Amino acid sequence: MEGIPHPIPRTVEEVFQDFKGRRAGLIKALTTDVEKFYQQCDPEKENLCLYGLPNETWEVNLPVEEVPPELPEPALGINFARDGMQEKDWLSLVAVHSDSWLLAVAFYFGARFGFGKNERKRLFQMINDLPTIFEVVTGNVKLPKDQSATHNSSKSKSSGKPSRQSELQAKGVKMSPAPKEEDESGEEEEDDEQGATCGACGDNYGTDEFWICCDVCERWFHGKCVKITPAKAEHIKQYKCPSCSNKRARV
Repeated sequence: MEGIPHPIPRTVEEVFQDFKGRRAGLIKALTTDVEKFYQQCDPEKENLCLYGLPNETWEVNLPVEEVPPELPEPALGINFARDGMQEKDWLSLVAVHSDSWLLAVAFYFGARFGFGKNERKRLFQMINDLPTIFEVVTGNVKLPKDQSATHNSSKSKSSGKPSRQSELQAKGVKMSPAPKEEDESGEEEEDDEQGATCGACGDNYGTDEFWICCDVCERWFHGKCVKITPAKAEHIKQYKCPSCSNKRARV
């Protein structure tokens, strides 16, 4: 493990900055660096843990030997479940435990340096304003712009409206080819997107949700409704919704 070479946070603001740095590192491991993370979690190795570091990096390592440890420990043995579960389910499980670990570390510092009731409440409110790692990994919220731009650059397709494209890319949405791409006015296309509904559940388009468009029927779907995460969408060259996939299978 890191052995705490970083300055120990002592104030609410410092603890929150430590939290954000560790959180950013964990999100990288479970989204943009997922292949590297997957390879390091070899089930043949001993109990492994995923650590987020304050400098926004991550590492997979053995738990510390001293008892009690300097900091609360992450979930042990995450590598053992790697080949026994679907990858998305495994990543989601690691994300849940990573969220729990982040809270444990933050409030460990709070207890160690005597945070009072108001300080603890303020710290929790600052933390609670951020999406959880689980929400990011499962596609229930948008990724930060610096991560989503990298994560979707190779899969995004132009919709013919740069401003709208930038907004949707920030949400981790795979763009549709947009048949009216050459229409200079683009007004009708913009109206269609604004009033889009999910082809699975029928709910309206939401700005804080991950959406994906079927390349065959060009209908939009919540990622959660068709079980597609931003991480999974990154590896899809042409997405076909369940309905279009079934039609193709029958033919």
